[in-house]
Amino acid sequence: MDKRLMGRLGREVSVVGLGTWQLGADWGAVDEKDALAVLDASAEEGVTFFDTADVYGDGRSERLIGQWLKANPDAGVLVATKMGRRVEQLPEHYTPANFRAWTDRSRANLGVDRLDLVQLHCPPSAVIESDAVFDALDALVDSGAIAAYGVSVETCAQALTAIARPGTASVQIIFNAFRRKPLDEVLPAASAAGVGIIARVPLASGLLSGRYRHDTVFAADDHRSYNRHGEAFDQGETFSGVDYDTGVEAAAEFAALAPQGATPAQTALRWVVQQPGVTTVIPGARSVDQARANARAAALPPLGEDVLSAVRDLYDRRFRAQVHSRW
Repeated sequence: MDKRLMGRLGREVSVVGLGTWQLGADWGAVDEKDALAVLDASAEEGVTFFDTADVYGDGRSERLIGQWLKANPDAGVLVATKMGRRVEQLPEHYTPANFRAWTDRSRANLGVDRLDLVQLHCPPSAVIESDAVFDALDALVDSGAIAAYGVSVETCAQALTAIARPGTASVQIIFNAFRRKPLDEVLPAASAAGVGIIARVPLASGLLSGRYRHDTVFAADDHRSYNRHGEAFDQGETFSGVDYDTGVEAAAEFAALAPQGATPAQTALRWVVQQPGVTTVIPGARSVDQARANARAAALPPLGEDVLSAVRDLYDRRFRAQVHSRW
């Protein structure tokens, strides 16, 4: 597994990481045994970056990773968590006291003295623009509670604001073949500043796997059922904000571009990995087979210009008018 430097954090991580939202909640149930098996399989395939959050299953995802870390103390995995979504999304809640309480809870969940990387979890823009917020984050680093901090964002404008902060180690942003806007400014700015880019939702909530049809039914507790129009949180987190039926049709076109020996999902991950400025991509997995297949996308040869050109054309025809101006 190739590794890349995580910007100002000063540590290398695998180019394909693991997102663990699925192991906490909102994607249907995953039992503890299966969740731990996913972590095992990912590490066996060379994954050294796990991404989680304090609200995934109200801490369940963190606790599962903590259990895994205790059993695998020498795994060399960097764990990134997030904070800020346990309260109403108002700037006045982003205080030093809350930061300390949230990070203390995550340290307990993960069973560690110091958190590797803590990301503000898609906060309001005013939070990212606040000097006091970043002073508080710097204080957490100085105290030894966290090694570094980053920001998970919804929009490219928020990403650029976070990148401009001298202490920001990473920015996490939705980036995939159906959401290409970060290519315009965010990835170049991050590269120039030495900020790591964590690409999330790389399969557009599974659309880019090519497995879904117009009549596919998702579980009631799966956000792909209840958040298609942003009913629970930002619409962009579900199917990357694209219209589902359009996405199904576009996914069939994308699947036809997959090179021999690669699945559509692996092709989608390979596309993200080879974009200049990306540090790591964090697909989720609910099974060992998914985890292994995702990790092995890193070993695929780079996609040729014919595929890259076809992806650009697909985006321009199907999605640019839908999503480019929104996020």
